[in-house]
Amino acid sequence: MLNIKIICVGKIKERSLKDLCDEYTKRLSKYSKIEIIELDDEKLPQNINNTEIQKIKDIESKKIKERIDKIGKCTIFFLDLKGREYSSEEFANKIDTLTTYGTSTLVFVIGGSLGMSDELLSISQNKICFSKMTFPHQLIRVFLLEQIFRSFKILNNETYHH
Repeated sequence: MLNIKIICVGKIKERSLKDLCDEYTKRLSKYSKIEIIELDDEKLPQNINNTEIQKIKDIESKKIKERIDKIGKCTIFFLDLKGREYSSEEFANKIDTLTTYGTSTLVFVIGGSLGMSDELLSISQNKICFSKMTFPHQLIRVFLLEQIFRSFKILNNETYHH
């Protein structure tokens, strides 16, 4: 069975978003093993400068890299504003191709509010952008779970995607 791990910097505090994540996680369990790994985010100072931004990105990226290293062989997707925008069908086909010819573990990474370091982003060519607009990273987690679920529905020719 396919393993999906979602590494997220920060925790979801809003009950409604937690409930949505729980619902999609439950729905996805029919198709794959899924694990959401929450890493602590760094506290942002009141007046932040570029040096502090880079320091926070480096600290959070190091935590992500350490977690990825513990997983072992996997295919990594970074959610990044400079990533590729996929249609739902293209995303489903990408997942299908990677799981057929690649690894049985897919890791999706959602960085903190300041993003991830260039060094971390360089370890995978798979970068996804849901929109050129900026969204809270907690909301992106819901988007990601829904799109992974939609992908399985598409790949299994099940009703859901119109």
